[in-house]
Amino acid sequence: MAVAVGTSGWTYESWSGPFYPPKLAKAKRLAYYAERLPTVELNASHYRWPSDRTFAGWREKLPVGFRMAVKAPRALTHAKKLADPDGWIERMAKGLHELGERRGPLLVQLPPGLVREHDSVTRLDAFLRSINAVAPWIDVAVEFRNASWQCDDVYRLLERRGASYVVMSGADLPCELRATAPLVYLRWHGPSTRRLYSGCYCDDDLRWWADRLREWASAGHRVVGYFNNDQRGYAAKNAVRLTDLLQA
Repeated sequence: MAVAVGTSGWTYESWSGPFYPPKLAKAKRLAYYAERLPTVELNASHYRWPSDRTFAGWREKLPVGFRMAVKAPRALTHAKKLADPDGWIERMAKGLHELGERRGPLLVQLPPGLVREHDSVTRLDAFLRSINAVAPWIDVAVEFRNASWQCDDVYRLLERRGASYVVMSGADLPCELRATAPLVYLRWHGPSTRRLYSGCYCDDDLRWWADRLREWASAGHRVVGYFNNDQRGYAAKNAVRLTDLLQA
């Protein structure tokens, strides 16, 4: 099946013990991770965009078949709210190009305060159109944190531009099981109903999700998903367990 499950980030100190050997050097964590899971979502890029050399270094170090999804910078998504994106698109395309065959999708997370209205929809459409023109080889996935975006017009916009709707699981987030592109992108932000990024998914939850991932794969979709409940190593634990269930 064309399904790969991983975590959002890999450098959390709380994973030392639950996932990483306690004395494992920080510089060796990604290699250890890549031996156990087939994909990772780079979360640090949201706060500081890496250099092209850094992306090239990951390409050289990561194993064949491994994929790194990359989160778009908040300077573009949260500060500028996708306005005037051309400079950032060129910069992101250069970095992602350096990942080569280790390149996964580009995650574009919109801020909770960005409401769906004419101007914001126009900016999203222009951004997707521009990135398709500059770098059509980039798979783009869009995560909406404001409920106003959950509507058929937005889903059709994503379909027209070949962008994936990010399926979410987490407190106060709508869990809309929808595929708008050949790639289905999922983010699990924790099973807690009170706050995001908290708790550990139980086996029943993971079996249910395994069935959904199989359904999408059976329908011809490529599927990637990332656990973001990073406390106490829960994300890594859930990713490994879901991977085992998919392979059973």
